[in-house]
Amino acid sequence: MKLRSVANILPAQAMKMGPVTIHQPLPTQKVEQIDPFLLLHHFGPWTVEPGYDPLDLGPHPHRGFEPVTFLYNGGLRHRDSRNNTGILEAGDVQWMTAGMGIIHSERGNKEFIENGGTLEGIQLWVNLAPENKFVQPRYQDMKSADFPRHDFGNGASLKVVAGEFKGLKGLAQTYSPVIAWQLELPAGATVELPVPEDHNFAVYLLDGKVSNNNGFSYEGRTMLNYRNNGEGISLTGEAEMTRALLLGGLPIGASVVQHGPFVMNNQTEVMEAMRDYQMGKMGFYTE
Repeated sequence: MKLRSVANILPAQAMKMGPVTIHQPLPTQKVEQIDPFLLLHHFGPWTVEPGYDPLDLGPHPHRGFEPVTFLYNGGLRHRDSRNNTGILEAGDVQWMTAGMGIIHSERGNKEFIENGGTLEGIQLWVNLAPENKFVQPRYQDMKSADFPRHDFGNGASLKVVAGEFKGLKGLAQTYSPVIAWQLELPAGATVELPVPEDHNFAVYLLDGKVSNNNGFSYEGRTMLNYRNNGEGISLTGEAEMTRALLLGGLPIGASVVQHGPFVMNNQTEVMEAMRDYQMGKMGFYTE
């Protein structure tokens, strides 16, 4: 298998969001998107005292893309204007299609706020093709125990959230071909992972340290953006345990115009999204 090389090394930049700091490797001034992936926020790990909710994202709108939450530790509660409610615990994933427009909130769930603990997760924005910008909103609430997993036999394991790996199919339904794999890689273990040649591909390291087939090492809170010059990638663990989110997707190739929570193809569509939200066409939802 011909292995891909790394085109860009994208350190996750610390950013203030209200009272907390999150880390963002995408977008950057260097790389605006890794089509179809628009944004990645790594929040936590935060040690949270009982009674406090550091996330506390009240009702807000989205249109034109799919916000996805991978919860690694803690507990969250989702509600939206389509009457969906979801309770996420460690290992769960929610895949929300904003489509024509939805209003939602994400907060700590009741148990987590009462007891406190560690909160950590990733929010990923996946673009929708022009023909899917106005699909009906959809909410997928997927539990950790239900995901298929592959054991490499060397201590490494892979959870298949979206796409396929060695015949294992992820639970997430997507509008375009998307790969989302969660990898745990111990020290000294090497994995080779096939990637469709027509897919863009990136790896976000939450923590730990890895090296690739060229011998270069990369630390946690770093995104590796790969060239489309091979059939797969190779990673070797160099820390006690490295956690990584592996992302691949067939490029959409459309123009992207973003304004806050709206991701459309031109400025007119953005203005229409703002107007539709103000007119209540994305539904109504208050806490």
